[in-house]
Amino acid sequence: MSRPFLDRILLTNDDGISAPGLAALTNVARSIAREVWIVAPARDQSGVATSLSLHDPLRVTQLEPQCFAVTGTPTDCAAIAIRHLMADNPPDLLLSGINRGANLGTETSYSGTVGAALTSIALGVPAIALSQAFTDGQAVKWETAEALAPAVIQQLVELNWPDHVALNVNFPDQPADSVKPLTATHQGKGALDTIDVIEREDPRQHSYYWLKIRRQTGEADDNSETHCLSDGHITVSPIAFERTDQATYQHLQTQLTKA
Repeated sequence: MSRPFLDRILLTNDDGISAPGLAALTNVARSIAREVWIVAPARDQSGVATSLSLHDPLRVTQLEPQCFAVTGTPTDCAAIAIRHLMADNPPDLLLSGINRGANLGTETSYSGTVGAALTSIALGVPAIALSQAFTDGQAVKWETAEALAPAVIQQLVELNWPDHVALNVNFPDQPADSVKPLTATHQGKGALDTIDVIEREDPRQHSYYWLKIRRQTGEADDNSETHCLSDGHITVSPIAFERTDQATYQHLQTQLTKA
């Protein structure tokens, strides 16, 4: 077991307070921190990104000492924890996850797991989002992330990355003893192909709709997180709120200056 090297860690996720990934992350956190707080959504909040509840009240239920369920999004959870529950003594680090499924490429923009990490850095607390890839949803290798995450987190904490950046970590769908080392990656396009709208009809002949993400396989960029993860590496990508495309910015600046 890892020796504690942090004082206080805050955990959250987007799969909900009862998710197996959060249970695995709790075991990880207790091996590396002296004090662990859990503030997570009361139900699954996958796909809500950095959504903030501004029009509905939030209920906070204490389940155990330092463990709370919130009727809101991962962003709500991070805000309530950092600005209220732990306001007098903020955490050293927020860990978000462990997500059921990889968070890669374009899809990170929709991820509540990543959203909580971004919210945390906006509130002044360093953050790492963690996700476990799978090919069989009934046999997610939680043990891989649980076994490898303590060393990965320690390695990253010792690097002391900039405070305007959150880190997005993905573990490959492989047994822990066959996983390749942690490697730095960039977001890339990822596997998202499109979003399909599926129309159905209820018993009263009213239409309703499901949204379904359609994915593709493979990515040409050898340095992307999608490619490196499929090659068996643990990946880490630095992400931030700044999303300006520099090439287009330079083009617009040049053209508008001429106008």
